[in-house]
Amino acid sequence: MSTRLFLTGIGATGRHGAKPGEKDQPQDFVVDLDVEVDVRADALDQTADYRGIVGTARETVERTSFDLLESLAAEVARAVSALDGVLAATAIVHKPAAARSSDVQGVAAAFTVER
Repeated sequence: MSTRLFLTGIGATGRHGAKPGEKDQPQDFVVDLDVEVDVRADALDQTADYRGIVGTARETVERTSFDLLESLAAEVARAVSALDGVLAATAIVHKPAAARSSDVQGVAAAFTVER
C-alpha cells in the first residue's frame, strides 16, 4: 500500500543563483514536497519518517549550490526519492526574493522523481 505525504513550507537557506553576487550571502528558500511512500503497517518503522524527509530536503538546499532553481528542485527531489520507503517525490522549491523587482511574490521550480 502507498500513500502521499504533503510537506509544505520547509524553510532553508542556501547559496543558489545565476546573477553575480547571488551566492555571496545565504538566501531564503522554501520547499514543498509531494511524496509517495510505501506503508507496510500502521507503525513508523514500516514507512518513511517525514522528519527524515524534511531533514533531507533542508540539508540539500543548505549543502549544495546551483545556478538554476530548476537544478536545485531536481536535486531535492532526487535526494528525497533515494530515502528508504519513498516511491516518488516532487519537490517545489520557492525563492521568495527572486522576482521582487518584477512585482512578483516569488519564483518556484518543480521536479519529480519516480523510482
